Amino acid sequence: MKNKLSRFAVPYEVWMAIFVVAPILIMVIYAFSSSEGGFTLDNFVQMGGYTQVFLRSFKLAIIATLICLVIGYPVSYLMSREGPAFQRTAMVLIMLPMWMNFLLRTYSWMTILENHGLLNQLFEKIGLISLYNHIFGTELEYFSMMNTQGAVVLGMVYNYLPFMILPIYSVIIKLDGSLLEAARDLGANSMTVFRRVILPLSLPGVISGITMVFVPSVSTFAISRMLGGGTELLLGDLIERQFLGGAYNPQLGAAISLVMMIIVLVCMLVMNRFGEGEEQAVML
Repeated sequence: MKNKLSRFAVPYEVWMAIFVVAPILIMVIYAFSSSEGGFTLDNFVQMGGYTQVFLRSFKLAIIATLICLVIGYPVSYLMSREGPAFQRTAMVLIMLPMWMNFLLRTYSWMTILENHGLLNQLFEKIGLISLYNHIFGTELEYFSMMNTQGAVVLGMVYNYLPFMILPIYSVIIKLDGSLLEAARDLGANSMTVFRRVILPLSLPGVISGITMVFVPSVSTFAISRMLGGGTELLLGDLIERQFLGGAYNPQLGAAISLVMMIIVLVCMLVMNRFGEGEEQAVML
């Protein structure tokens, strides 16, 4: 019976082989090949010139992930404490922006953050720009928010925040209420219950959320190009330039992609091991 059912997995295996395994193999071959087709490690040596891009990408991705965690965990916890009607409404509000196109959502932030955009117009109306000029002796007409690392991080947080909220919420909402009642019966106050029971048991959701935010953040290119104005080059932009830009070098692009994939996989393994250790500590 088991062998008969395994036949249904054949289309899935073929799909995985064509669209997952084959592209990875092609990337590995390109990464270790020269433009003439021979074996070389020069592609990895050339990556030394892009150390700042790697550092900037991981720095902004970590900042965006931490901000999403700081915002997402309290939101997830508060949602889980409310009634079903509130939870359904909150879920719709969280998912509603995701129903729009990714580029449209990012373009909207360009309209808000540009030099004469909605935010600067608001600051001008309420006199914030004039107050700033009066205090610091400047003559600013607007606050420059576009083409900055702050704008890129803001775009990451806005687009990926639901990926932090949903995994944490899905774990907290399933916690056994009897555990919380038992902790309170043993004399634990609300802070102790949260610190010793809720937080450790919600770590699988936290780790899933961190992974789901960090991975797309470190490899993004549309957000950095649109909100960073091309001045804040990230790994996604660098890889895109190697395949589509004037500096056409698919071998170098494949090498950067391979190294980035390995780094991300290592980070995910470390985080998963950390989560397993925390779960074991709670059980003990």
